[in-house]
Amino acid sequence: MPNKLRPSASAALHGLLFDGMTIMSGGFGLTGNPETLIPEVLASGVKGLTVISNNCGANGFGLWTLLNNRQIAKVIASYVGENKLFEQLYLSGELELELNPQGTLAERIRAGGAGIPAFYTRTGVGTVVAEGKPVEEFDGELYVRERWLRADLAIIKAWKADTEGNLIYRKTARNFNPVMATAAKVTVAEAEELVEAGQLDPDSIHTPSIYVDRVIRSEINEKRVEFRTARSREEETV
Repeated sequence: MPNKLRPSASAALHGLLFDGMTIMSGGFGLTGNPETLIPEVLASGVKGLTVISNNCGANGFGLWTLLNNRQIAKVIASYVGENKLFEQLYLSGELELELNPQGTLAERIRAGGAGIPAFYTRTGVGTVVAEGKPVEEFDGELYVRERWLRADLAIIKAWKADTEGNLIYRKTARNFNPVMATAAKVTVAEAEELVEAGQLDPDSIHTPSIYVDRVIRSEINEKRVEFRTARSREEETV
């Protein structure tokens, strides 16, 4: 098996970025974001991007930096709250948005990886989500047809990886990352820990190496929390 390890984010993304491309970026909120790869996309200066992600970063962090640099033309997401820059760009007409129910977004990506060009779901029937889409009746219920999502590149983050590209995620970081790894022409993964091939328990691997083209050791692991709410000790004892 080939050694897919690259020495840096720059080396891992070399030759893969171009204007107008579609990029899937893993993560849920700020958990499981490819924190090391996103800055390299920023540094490349590629523009006109379509980004598929659960959300679009937070003030000064993650995909927000690409928005701020006006590199993103369209976002396909399920949550865009708390991102003031996103709001400004969308309302001014500078940014196109395709908003999806979260489960529908996940299934569209999964379908892209599975080679299923379309599927039907009851979610969104009778709402703006269904506008412009075929709606059909099955067993007395209406269903809206959704299309798969695929990308030129997926950038994802894992907890552990081996040099062949097998990946293990930890807790909430196992969100959109696994399905995105299957739905892109090229998948580049970053991992907090790297081991030699054969050192990962095969039964613990979430993403098999067949879906991963290049892998790097993650250099940024801030694991930010958008909002942290804590009670005082006095309240806890009441």
